[in-house]
Amino acid sequence: METSLDKSALAGAPAGTGTGAATAAQPAAKVQRTVYSVLGAISFSHLLNDMIQSLILAIYPMLKDNFSLSFGQIGLITLTYQITASLLQPLVGTYTDKHPKPYSLPVGMGFTLAGLLLMSVAPNFGVLLVAAALVGCGSSVFHPESSRVARMASGGRHGLAQSLFQVGGNAGSSLGPLLAALIVIPHGQRSIAWFSVAALVAIVVLTQIGRWYKQHPSVKKARSVAGHATLSRNKVMFAMGVLILLVFSKYFYLASINSYFTFYLIDKFHLPVQAAQVHLFVFLAAVAAGTMIGGPIGDKIGRKYVIWVSILGVAPFTLLLPYANLFWTGVLTVIIGVVLASAFSAILVYAQELIPGKVGMVAGLFFGFAFGLGGIGAAVLGQLADATSITYVYKVCSFLPLIGVLTVFLPDVEGKRAKA
Repeated sequence: METSLDKSALAGAPAGTGTGAATAAQPAAKVQRTVYSVLGAISFSHLLNDMIQSLILAIYPMLKDNFSLSFGQIGLITLTYQITASLLQPLVGTYTDKHPKPYSLPVGMGFTLAGLLLMSVAPNFGVLLVAAALVGCGSSVFHPESSRVARMASGGRHGLAQSLFQVGGNAGSSLGPLLAALIVIPHGQRSIAWFSVAALVAIVVLTQIGRWYKQHPSVKKARSVAGHATLSRNKVMFAMGVLILLVFSKYFYLASINSYFTFYLIDKFHLPVQAAQVHLFVFLAAVAAGTMIGGPIGDKIGRKYVIWVSILGVAPFTLLLPYANLFWTGVLTVIIGVVLASAFSAILVYAQELIPGKVGMVAGLFFGFAFGLGGIGAAVLGQLADATSITYVYKVCSFLPLIGVLTVFLPDVEGKRAKA
């Protein structure tokens, strides 16, 4: 792997590409090839990282029974994990914008490994929370830095690169419930430790990526690179506020699916745990497909259009979901997963265009905010489910995508850059 990454690094270097047509379209210093070997490696690492995370979400029914937890306590586990991830991510991204740390990626995965092993032997609820916090710390390092690597390897195709990176994570998220159904549920809590092999593989891959990252020209120029804003500070802040509200609508809704969809299916349709987890796997697989679609389309037609369709366009389907039978619930969740997931790559790249030169900070902010919202959403919705019913939670959440109408207030950043 080291050889392939090194060759790709040379192929992606800005100098000596010899592509005259591309040089005519861009400044010579920016001409780069898309380094697919690096994108593939970071996407694979994202798959392993998020597979471990979704595995934890998928074993909630088992933990609930083993430790006699309430829905509120289930939400608190998610909140602990998401808060440790969300609060640290912008700080990690801001620091590494100025001080690149190529080998921080395998170190972060080491925290995830420690949390995984601790969860496999946790004797009580308090230790479960500590294990969740360790996994969150691993994510706080992994996501902003790996998003930076994806942009470095993009060759200017930023939407495609983010989609390839994120589709790995979403594919991993979809595998977690399936593996939980096949391995953890039948063999019990201690079998969680078997997935430490995945974390160790990720550490090896991320170490190789760290070597490529260390040799990239942007590492040497990190202190001197400055972006040039095309909008006033007030307009940028307003646009960021709109994007944050859109992320809120997306991730609060996803929290209802990720944490409670299995309980919803068990309660409403009386499915066994393993069958409910297969439904969750199908939804998360649809999310992975939607993520892959959104980035390249955004590169071609503009990210604002993708945001429009993804957030507001999913509303009719979320509004129908609480009233559907089992068959149509499966159909609607696939549509919701594909459409809603296409937004995040577009939102992230759009935000990086709003604040040029702050790739890590923006990635950390949005990944961290998304994780934080997921945690808060899980805790709030868990309390709501305890007070009302799990079906009522889905009726309330069905209105969240209507927030997508705020997309109309986003400025035309891509148009401005084209004219500049």
